[in-house]
Amino acid sequence: MHFPLHPETPQEGRSLEDLFAGRGVDLDAMYTRMKGLMDEEGLPYSRRTHTYNSRLAQELGKWADTQPSGEAIHDALYRAYFVDGVNVGDVEALLKVAAATGLDVEVTREVLESRSFSDAVDEDWAKSRQYGVTGVPTFIAGRQGVVGAQPYEALEQLLQQAGVEPRS
Repeated sequence: MHFPLHPETPQEGRSLEDLFAGRGVDLDAMYTRMKGLMDEEGLPYSRRTHTYNSRLAQELGKWADTQPSGEAIHDALYRAYFVDGVNVGDVEALLKVAAATGLDVEVTREVLESRSFSDAVDEDWAKSRQYGVTGVPTFIAGRQGVVGAQPYEALEQLLQQAGVEPRS
């Protein structure tokens, strides 16, 4: 499910300093915390200076899910945004990411330019509001959820509280 995290962000992006101005956020501490969590999970993560509007990337992901092997786009978009600092609101940048995963570039361009998966993402946004999602990632099981990067144990506890039986 997709979520509108900072949908007001312009297509060219916004500096993190500007995004968090006046909110008492220590960007270095935020990075250090996230880097530590990502390192624990073996995930790549780099220091970013900007945030970008992810709407088109969400539409790309929604479409890619309908394509054979399209699920690869999600890891590629993660890497583009959180490791390489790519503007995931830029069509040309998204086309490069799509090409790297084997998606047809011209079909991808048509999907992005026609906005043919806009309604599907709108439905996801509406569902996220119904669930009360306020940040990403959010993990929901049963009628409960946890927000943010969480340790494995917190996710395990969420699933246990929802009545999910562990696999043996």
